[in-house]
Amino acid sequence: MQVLGVSLFRPPSLERSEREGGAFVVRSRAPLPPYPRCLGDSLVQWASAAPTRTLFAERVGSEGWRRVSYREALASTRALGQGLLDAGLGPRRPLMILSGNSIDHGLLALGAMHAAVPVAPISPAYSLMSSDHAKLRALAQVLEPGAIFVADRAPFERALAALAPRVPVLDSRDVARLAKATLPEDATIDRAFGAITGDTVAKVLFTSGSTGAPKGVVNTQRMLCSNQAALAVGWPFLRERPPVIVDWLPWSHTFGANHNLNLILTHGGTLYIDGGKPAPGAFDATLRNLREVSSTIYFNVPRGFDMLVGHLESDAALRERFFAELDMMFYAAAALSPATWERLAAVAARAGRHIAMTSAWGSTETSPLVTQVCFPIDRAGVIGVPVPGCELALVPSGDKLELRVRGPNVAPGYLAAGGAVEPLPLDEHGFYPMGDAGRLADPADLAAGVVFDGRTSENFKLASGTWVHVGELRVGLIAACSPHIADAAITGHDRDELGALVFPAPGAPVDRARLAELLARHAANATTSSTRIARILVMAEPPSIDAGEITDKGYLNQRAILARRAADVARLYADDPDVIRA
Repeated sequence: MQVLGVSLFRPPSLERSEREGGAFVVRSRAPLPPYPRCLGDSLVQWASAAPTRTLFAERVGSEGWRRVSYREALASTRALGQGLLDAGLGPRRPLMILSGNSIDHGLLALGAMHAAVPVAPISPAYSLMSSDHAKLRALAQVLEPGAIFVADRAPFERALAALAPRVPVLDSRDVARLAKATLPEDATIDRAFGAITGDTVAKVLFTSGSTGAPKGVVNTQRMLCSNQAALAVGWPFLRERPPVIVDWLPWSHTFGANHNLNLILTHGGTLYIDGGKPAPGAFDATLRNLREVSSTIYFNVPRGFDMLVGHLESDAALRERFFAELDMMFYAAAALSPATWERLAAVAARAGRHIAMTSAWGSTETSPLVTQVCFPIDRAGVIGVPVPGCELALVPSGDKLELRVRGPNVAPGYLAAGGAVEPLPLDEHGFYPMGDAGRLADPADLAAGVVFDGRTSENFKLASGTWVHVGELRVGLIAACSPHIADAAITGHDRDELGALVFPAPGAPVDRARLAELLARHAANATTSSTRIARILVMAEPPSIDAGEITDKGYLNQRAILARRAADVARLYADDPDVIRA
């Protein structure tokens, strides 16, 4: 497959080295290319090479799209960076951003990084969905911000009252005012920008909290720039065709920010900021945007593709526009169901296109890319091969192989109170244990990639001593009971059989008879006790973000759910009439 005569993928070339105890390391033979000193260098480059090209576009009510060119973005970035310096912000006084993606958010973040002021975008859920704002206050205590940004103050009144900030609170009106300031030729922003090195802290991104309390990961310029250079090796078409994406993924998470936004900035592309998301009542905004703009790469989480594929099947105009310029579809954060995969392939064929489906794997601590799919795949689960410069160790852990990472993209540590950095818990070889498990798709062919094999921390044993692989089991149950359940927490630790606490799909009535039928079919196809789910209990209360049961992107914290809902687990294994049995 080619784009403008350039191969979509660069075939991987890998090597393997053995370590003691059955562990081994896989790495790319391709060298990591030179990369910019900082993200601001890419902005300067494209402001010169393509000054009128749109960097950001954002829908403004019924007025169409507000657009900001690279030249305009650079001017605003310098002015905003100067304004932050004048307000006393600096390396130890970061900028805290509470609101979601917007042009003002993007420009202010670029301005902060241009001035060597760390930017810390916080998930809006901690402000807008929380009832006690405890997590938000805890994050602010760690950050000790020099200023806080909210695009519009009204929705954030309760959050701001909970924080009771003693620092400036900026909104979009302040951004508009600061961005228009005229700077002298010897402005301090230029000296601050010139002093940036690879070790300069660009961001503090908080982990999703899907496996515990959110931690503030220190993101250096070297991490972010080296990661984009590594990404481009496997996808050479990026250098020939500036990417255009319609994207909702939040900049408070590494997928939306470090992967997608930085990809656009590095390659001189255009980002249409999607105000929708894959949730009831919000997806119509996404569909409206996709009817107007053709992406060259479309990024989403599996839930987003699940919601999109039906509209592509039924709406010919949407289908034509969506596939008109599309080279690649990319899913991450969870496994795409086989049914959705097949439907996407079929609807692409109806549009006369064969679109590459790709994925990747990483974490907030790895900025984020560790492995990348840079070859054709025909099923979900394959997470690709290590990108150049990044070494992947597979280390025996129980009956699994734990994935561990070493490279320039790995964070120095977590931000602690007082500005200290708590180092990552590296192993004796300097590798960061990710808590995920993986295996080679084909032990005889490294180029076939690595298959995701669940989280080592979630797996448990039945009373028989048999290991249960929670990740793949959960995905299988959701697919088997689609579209009736949205998610599930697997139970059965030290018990005789497996069960699940299941969360119904939003807005859908619970059809107990149909669920019983689907569960029985799923159980009949199971071959062992470690794959047969014998009982489920439908939860009336959705997962709680305050209790750490779920993140705003929908990741379940299995351990938190089972601990908080221990009484429901007990009901599941008792003679409760609400339990649905296979």
